[in-house]
Amino acid sequence: MARALYIHWPFCLKKCPYCDFNSHVRDSVDAAQWQAALIADMCHEAEVAGGEPLESIFFGGGTPSLMPPAVVAALLAEAERLWGFAPDIEITLEGNPSSVEAANYAALAGAGVNRVSLGLQSLDDAALKFLGRLHSVDEGLAALDVAQQFFKRVSFDLIYALPGQSEKAWESELSRAISFGTGHLSLYQLTIEPGTKFETMVRQNQFEPLGEDTAANMFAQTRAMTAAFGLPAYEISNHAKPGERSRHNLSYWHYRDTLGIGPGAHGRRMGETTVRHRKPENWLDAMARNGHGIAESRKLGRREMASEAMLMGLRLTEGMDLAQLSARLGLPMADLFDADRLAFYERQGLAWQRGSCIGVTERGFALLDGLLGAIVPDALFDTEETA
Repeated sequence: MARALYIHWPFCLKKCPYCDFNSHVRDSVDAAQWQAALIADMCHEAEVAGGEPLESIFFGGGTPSLMPPAVVAALLAEAERLWGFAPDIEITLEGNPSSVEAANYAALAGAGVNRVSLGLQSLDDAALKFLGRLHSVDEGLAALDVAQQFFKRVSFDLIYALPGQSEKAWESELSRAISFGTGHLSLYQLTIEPGTKFETMVRQNQFEPLGEDTAANMFAQTRAMTAAFGLPAYEISNHAKPGERSRHNLSYWHYRDTLGIGPGAHGRRMGETTVRHRKPENWLDAMARNGHGIAESRKLGRREMASEAMLMGLRLTEGMDLAQLSARLGLPMADLFDADRLAFYERQGLAWQRGSCIGVTERGFALLDGLLGAIVPDALFDTEETA
């Protein structure tokens, strides 16, 4: 049964040029209408997948810190009524570090949020302008300070490998970021995603992405520095002190059931995948028609689930326990990976195998996409198979 709940708030004040998430800018939002619709979508999921108490809830977006705290409180109260909460439930809310949103932190903590993830994105004002962010470094750090006063667990994001950024500049910025003392950091290399403004700008030669060699050096530098200061990587882009790993994200990477509600939310429960309508207005229309926002749902075959579980699990430094996955899905362990290719990459120092567990080495993580394509067999990607 599902133990994780994802709630998507699709609205932003501005669409960032690098962002390919389901986010939308609207002149006004009817908070009462959205509260009622999200609760109705939640009730539908509870009818289908009730059961064990929730271990994590994640408000993502969009910019969920723009939600009125009263709406957050109402959604959490309904989630607790429908499923119940595990005693140590993790309730995370993503937010932009503006002074307006920081003013809501006390109320959000009072509503039950106990972990925040702030999109600082950079500690350089010129970089923030390039990234299309609305806050300054000073405003972002002020919001971080407020967050650390009200929430026991705080994470923030930074984007590196920006055009023209030097390894020395990133070393200085990362060192400063670590000094703020948060228990979790999400550190992402800038990627040019299809359909974004940045993709258009690169195509029009308005800027040139950072070279691959420099970006690879920055990746290695990032992992070495965070490990040295007690925030080792536990996933390719996520770093945490002991006990500070994101439980909600681990539910994805461990391929556990996660319910998704709100526009564009993806969910997986009881061997079925669900996708909600992306556009806010279309989602509201579907809610009015059907009592839920689902645009598509389908059963997953065992091999498709195995391929997804492998692709997610091998992102983690702990790797993948093939014996557990084999028992869970009823597939032979030998079908889950290409043993010859794994052995080849193990000899190259890029992968490892210990008993029934396999994983990627520190050197290998810089080449993760290629390794996944080689180690996970093509035969697992047969979506025609039924469960």
